[in-house]
Amino acid sequence: MEWMILPYRRYFDFRGRSRRREYWMFVLFTVLVNAVLDAVFGVRSSSFGPGGVNFAVNVQGGIGGALSGIFGLVTVIPSLAVSVRRLHDQDRSGWLLLLAFIPFLGWFALLVLMCLEGTRGPNRFGADPKGRIDAVGVFD
Repeated sequence: MEWMILPYRRYFDFRGRSRRREYWMFVLFTVLVNAVLDAVFGVRSSSFGPGGVNFAVNVQGGIGGALSGIFGLVTVIPSLAVSVRRLHDQDRSGWLLLLAFIPFLGWFALLVLMCLEGTRGPNRFGADPKGRIDAVGVFD
């Protein structure tokens, strides 16, 4: 459960790196919350967007639609932040999230990038979140 809510604790933190586990557990959390809201309130909403960026389209209003909209608004910034940190883990710029604006191909490219392993050891965005130390230069 800790991995699911960690991006909320790092709400506006766009610096550093995030592991695949942090990213995908957060995506799972947002999908589960949207599924529960849909099941409880009967709200037919669609959550879409690559890179963990969730845009909620509410088809039905009422309290369920309001809760779904509030959850979507609260989740936008952490989704962007954890996605940027995930790209930083691979020593890539967070600006690659703009690929999301390219229909289908951009989304697919971001999905692939989010699945790739991060660079071993420290990179220009910080230390390895897995705590691995690059073996190169240990005895030099």
